[in-house]
Amino acid sequence: MPFSPMPCTISDVERDTGVAKETLRVWERRYAFPRPERDPFGERLYPVEQVHKLRLVKRLIDLGFRPGKVIGYTAQELQALAEKTTSGNRPRLPDATELTPYLDLCRSHDSDGLRRKLSQALLVMGLRNFVIDLMAPLTGAIGDAWACGDLGVWQEHLLTETLQMVLRSAIFSMPPTNPLGGAPRPRILLTTTPQERHGLGLLMSEALMVAEGAGCYSLGPQTPLPDIVEAARALQVDVVTLSFSTSMNTRHVLDALKELRARLPEPVALWAGGGNAALRRRAPAYVQVLTLPDVAAALADWRHEQRRHAAA
Repeated sequence: MPFSPMPCTISDVERDTGVAKETLRVWERRYAFPRPERDPFGERLYPVEQVHKLRLVKRLIDLGFRPGKVIGYTAQELQALAEKTTSGNRPRLPDATELTPYLDLCRSHDSDGLRRKLSQALLVMGLRNFVIDLMAPLTGAIGDAWACGDLGVWQEHLLTETLQMVLRSAIFSMPPTNPLGGAPRPRILLTTTPQERHGLGLLMSEALMVAEGAGCYSLGPQTPLPDIVEAARALQVDVVTLSFSTSMNTRHVLDALKELRARLPEPVALWAGGGNAALRRRAPAYVQVLTLPDVAAALADWRHEQRRHAAA
């Protein structure tokens, strides 16, 4: 008997697509999509093919399309539009490090070969260039391939876990450096909020910060806000850095940043990165929004300000 995937609850769909529950209900009324079934208790159940289409819709919204323009398309039309839109916007790599071989190794389930190829690229490129010029574009390509159905969820997880393994090893092997002398500065706490389960962007930021001589304390993803504040105080950090992916609800992003700024000690800087629309369009003034290439300059600016205050 062929395997039939189970339909998803509304909470499953919110978690897997990044589309909030209330938004799903609005689209259901306004656009007649999605069209959930109901369980015996009247709760919504979403067939797998509708969840796949919602992923594509969410990806296109993140790329700037309006819901009303794309939600009526078929999954095949959405996939073609996503491929057309992303093909011209993806960062290009040097000829020697194209993305296709890495994705092909994932499609063939060769995790050992993928790890070896990534490790070789790291040795050739150095940590900073490896993160910015290979890992960042590759992460984007993984997201595109997953949204378009070219990679299954388990393949995306396999590739992400291998990337994390290689990067953690590189961070661990970095020799200690500190331009200011003494303990590494700034001391930086890295994590994500409870709604954000993606940790690869956070790990890339940590690698760049360690390479620049910062002292990093990573809590991994999904740390409750009170625990972030408690850790920042206990570790006496200078900066709290958060990562927000495109899948997280923008309202949750802004609410979390506002609450953390109110509860963190005033001298502690708040940095944020990731592809979430809240950081691009409505980031509050008390948050410094960074892309990966911005990390080195942000650390240099922080150290310059510390020297200026010390001299004063």
